[in-house]
Amino acid sequence: MTTFDERGTDAAPPAPAGGSGADDPARKLTLAEILEIFAGGRLPLRFTAYDGSSAGPVDAPYGLDLKTPRGTTYLATGFGDLGLARAYIAGDLDIHGVHPGDPYDLLKGLADALVFPRPSPRVMARIVRSIGFEHLRPIAPPPQEVPPRWRRVANGMRHSKHRDAEAIHHHYDVSNTFYEWVLGPSMTYTCACYPAPDASLEEAQENKYRLVFEKLRLKPGDRLLDVGCGWGGMVRYAARRGVHATGVTLSREQTSWAQRAIADEGLGELADVRFGDYRDIAETGFDAVSSIGLLEHIGVRNYPAYFRFLRSRLRVGGLLLNHCITRPDNRSEAAATGFIDRYVFPDGELTGSGRIITEAQDVGLEVLHEENLRPHYAMTLRDWCANLVEHWDEAVAEVGLPAAKVWGLYMAGSRLAFESGGIQLHHVLAVNPDERGGVGDLPSRPWWTP
Repeated sequence: MTTFDERGTDAAPPAPAGGSGADDPARKLTLAEILEIFAGGRLPLRFTAYDGSSAGPVDAPYGLDLKTPRGTTYLATGFGDLGLARAYIAGDLDIHGVHPGDPYDLLKGLADALVFPRPSPRVMARIVRSIGFEHLRPIAPPPQEVPPRWRRVANGMRHSKHRDAEAIHHHYDVSNTFYEWVLGPSMTYTCACYPAPDASLEEAQENKYRLVFEKLRLKPGDRLLDVGCGWGGMVRYAARRGVHATGVTLSREQTSWAQRAIADEGLGELADVRFGDYRDIAETGFDAVSSIGLLEHIGVRNYPAYFRFLRSRLRVGGLLLNHCITRPDNRSEAAATGFIDRYVFPDGELTGSGRIITEAQDVGLEVLHEENLRPHYAMTLRDWCANLVEHWDEAVAEVGLPAAKVWGLYMAGSRLAFESGGIQLHHVLAVNPDERGGVGDLPSRPWWTP
């Protein structure tokens, strides 16, 4: 969310409060003075530190309190947002003026106001001297953090079946009870589609399933495969409408929850959710395939195999709907880094919608329609954060304070990213044509209600 001024700065740091205005280069800088240097004098919040120093407007609505020397080590040794996340999750950095379940306003204030300049080598040397070399030696991160990517090789190569299962377990097997509080009754952990600005989260999630169902032209008696099915929301939506729906997920917690929900609704003759890898689905001839929030976990280099496999499960003329988070361009590095990779989505990768369309076309699918639902994901995250705030005490009791803080930080930060266009959410609808390009009785124009 921040950028560096490549020109750097050689300006003297501010004099201590109450001083004469002359700055002694030999004097150690306070932690507040160091932050002001990195903030370029544009600190939009109140900062206080354990060394007694402070910076920023006294009447600022939001604040940060650095409580311990360990927090300084985390900040000094973590790259990008990782150091901030470590200090916050470990309890060495407190936030003020916002709820930990939804720190959106604080993050937005920082994102809107701060453009970090790069200190000159002379100033940087003084900062290092002031902090102390002991704070430049990395220490063990909070236990909620997964190892760096190079150390995950012990679980297999990236996007091998075993390593994918471990990544899914880390994120989705937190606690079904926790997810019920955050996601609400639909248990849907993907972008909703709001039919009106004042629609509820539940209305918007139901509308999303309706949109996917209509785009896939499903009707009673059809067969649907839903890969990465989560808690089975799409499977159950389709089954209620007479469709034979099969879902698959790598999360045991999701599988058990979905199977109970299917039984409770009496949908056992039409709906089936399996624990396993989508690549192990043996059946073919499905009328439609939905993939709602799976592609982010696949890995860009595996896109050809992914789309080839899904096409092989479709009948001729069958439809595929791919719903996933994307980058706003097709040039950016696909792999997530920092906080997201180490705390939220290990091994997650995002690319642009153009790359997705290209890979689908290159395996022989014909892309029919594409749309961006980016604003809807920002609204979805807003409502998930509101749910977390409402159930904060129960969530902390269920998963612990550090994990609950991870979720508040992750969802609020993601909302900002969707609002700013840093990430997007795209639907790509494609058909499996026959060898002569025939697509059956598909209408020549979109047949669904937006």
